[in-house]
Amino acid sequence: MVSTFPFGQDFVVLRDAMNQLLEDSFVPSRGTRGGTNGTMVRALPLDVYATQDEAVIIAAVPGMSPQDLDVTIDQNVVTLAGSVPTAAESEQGKGATWYLHELWHGQFRRSVTLPFEVDAAKAEATFQNGIVRIALPKAERAKPHRIAVRATSDTSEAIEAGATEKSE
Repeated sequence: MVSTFPFGQDFVVLRDAMNQLLEDSFVPSRGTRGGTNGTMVRALPLDVYATQDEAVIIAAVPGMSPQDLDVTIDQNVVTLAGSVPTAAESEQGKGATWYLHELWHGQFRRSVTLPFEVDAAKAEATFQNGIVRIALPKAERAKPHRIAVRATSDTSEAIEAGATEKSE
């Protein structure tokens, strides 16, 4: 079909871009190309929070076992990667007549940059019921430190002490 409107193709491109924007904003991501052989690599949805002592990353990885997860820490960047098997290729799924095949499967990779340094040697990951929880203790220098303020008996003594410290 040929458009008689001179800007017809531009509007189609704009419409497609707006559809993609809305879909990416309100519909869970379908992934991006980039896996081996043009497969989809999905971004894994995460919950990330921090306490005074640690950062915690929680991810739902149904259908996986702990040994199928790859968790790495490089400086303050934590990466989770793996591959979720498809039920269609399982022993029970082979030769079956499939009426619906909507469960997500394929590769995923997700990196999170934490806003502080962590102690990777003390990091722990646990896995239960398809949920992985990664606890990353903050590095000592990244933790807030309290400085005690001592009172002096005389204001002039405090001023003299400050002047003496500056001259040293």
